[in-house]
Amino acid sequence: MTSLAPLNHLITRFQQQTPIRASSLIITLYGDAIEPHGGTVWLGSLIQLLESMGINERLIRTSIFRLTKDGWLSAEKVGRRSYYSLTGAGRRRFEKAFKRIYSSGVPAWDGTWCLVMLTQLPAELRKQAREELEWQGFGAIAPTVLACPRGERADVTATLQELGALEDSIIFETRPQDVLASKALHMQVRDSWNIDALAAQYSEFIQLFRPLWQALRGQDRLEPSDCFLARILLIHEYRKLLLRDPQLPDELLPGDWEGRAARQLCRNIYRLIYAKAEEWLNGTLETADGPLPEVGESFYRRFGGLN
Repeated sequence: MTSLAPLNHLITRFQQQTPIRASSLIITLYGDAIEPHGGTVWLGSLIQLLESMGINERLIRTSIFRLTKDGWLSAEKVGRRSYYSLTGAGRRRFEKAFKRIYSSGVPAWDGTWCLVMLTQLPAELRKQAREELEWQGFGAIAPTVLACPRGERADVTATLQELGALEDSIIFETRPQDVLASKALHMQVRDSWNIDALAAQYSEFIQLFRPLWQALRGQDRLEPSDCFLARILLIHEYRKLLLRDPQLPDELLPGDWEGRAARQLCRNIYRLIYAKAEEWLNGTLETADGPLPEVGESFYRRFGGLN
């Protein structure tokens, strides 16, 4: 445990999950901290790093085995040591989510929409297509019609093609609108994207992490181990929220949208602690060549700039 009460609360909260979501946390760790350093680490050093989260060695090894079996990670043996990296497929799976996390803001919207009709698909394939498109930010405006502002047709086409659903789906794109969000459209957005439930989840995130922000700001000297724990829990919880967030344009969201405050809070904490957390990572994780490689320039562009 640490001397920071809000951080202890967050660690305890994570440990009390039933079951502990160790695999999900490991994916967060790879995306946030390991990929920028080359993407490969020795399993022993990964175990040492995560033990401070209260995750025992057996659970870590079991989680790594499952992630490898499911195609997220790949292993390479060097002598008696095993080194794990994200697979190409694993990297592609989380790339978009992590790009969302560290973006400086939501892009401007010109009022265009992408509509996808799934009427002609068999029921099971329609369900799969709907789940995949909803993950990309689409919402159901009718039982078999999904819509997304700013939807990228190329991404939609690739998703449907991969599912074998493209030939029996219909894709429309609307023209830019002068009036971006009428009262009726705001009401439809609330229904189709379950905005109220998402707002409540963002509010909970703020209530969890605002005390941590206040505690960290009040420290004369930040401890590297505390900063690592704070950073991994911060990004882990924020990532889970963004996976549920369709990233709708501001014009379609309520004026008091909690997602804006949550992003600001996440950015502020990350900027405060990332450097000390890097010290802890560099001193704990190992590659086959020894210390971690330096992070690339793109790392410092997170949240609109870390320096």
